[in-house]
Amino acid sequence: MDSAFTPPHYPIRGITLLGFRDMAEFLDYLWLGERLKSGTLVAINAEKVLTAESRPEIHRLIDEAEYKYADGISIVRSIRKKYPQAKVARIAGADLWEGLMERAGREGTPVFLVGGKPGILSQTEEKLKRQWNVNIVGSQDGYFAPADREALFARIAASGAKIVTVAMGSPRQEILMRDCKALYPDALYMGVGGTYDVFTGNLKRAPKIWQRTGFEWLYRLIVQPSRIGRQLSLLKYLRYHLRGDL
Repeated sequence: MDSAFTPPHYPIRGITLLGFRDMAEFLDYLWLGERLKSGTLVAINAEKVLTAESRPEIHRLIDEAEYKYADGISIVRSIRKKYPQAKVARIAGADLWEGLMERAGREGTPVFLVGGKPGILSQTEEKLKRQWNVNIVGSQDGYFAPADREALFARIAASGAKIVTVAMGSPRQEILMRDCKALYPDALYMGVGGTYDVFTGNLKRAPKIWQRTGFEWLYRLIVQPSRIGRQLSLLKYLRYHLRGDL
C-alpha cells in the first residue's frame, strides 16, 4: 500500500467514518510501515448512531475516536446511497479483532486484554497464544471496582502494550478507553463488546450466509427474542435512510 494512503471519509448523520474496500485494506492502513498506529477504533452501526444522537456525551466519545468504521450493514448501505461512488465494505468488529490478533501474533506486537468474565478471559488468552502465538503482556477481567481503574491504567502503561482491546459493552468500553488513552496514548485501543465470548465458542455467531446477506441482526433476534425492543428502535434509522436524511 502507498505510504501516503489516506482512506476516504464519509460523514453519516454527523459521524465521519473511514471507508475501506475490505478488511485487509484496513489492517494494512493500521500497520502502514513498521509502526502500528495509535488511537481508538470504534465500530459504528445504526444503533450507535441513534445512541449518539440522544446522548451528547456518547457523541463526544465517538467524535474523539480516530478510526470509526462501518460495522453495520445499514451504515454501509447508507454510505453507498449518499456517496454512489463509494467502494466501502462492512467490517464486522469481531472479524477485525481477529485480524488484528492474527497480525499481532505474526509481528510480535504486545497485547493487553480487558473485560469479560474471568473464565472467558482465560480461555481467550489461551486460544490466542495457541492459535496465533499472540504476545499477551497483561489482562484484566471486567469485574473490577471503579476505584481500581487508575491502577489498571498504570498496569497497561507499564506493560508496553501496543494493542489494548476492551470487552465491556458500549458505552463503558469507550469511556474506559478514553480515560486510559489520556494516561497512555501510545497504543491502539479497540472496543470489542462480546467478541471474547464468540471467539471462545461460548456465544454462537450467525452463520456466514446470514452475515454475508446482511441479516445477522435477524439471526440475533431469532435466538435472542429479548432484543426486540432494541430492533424496533432502529425503525427510526430506517426512516432516515429511506428519506435520504443522512
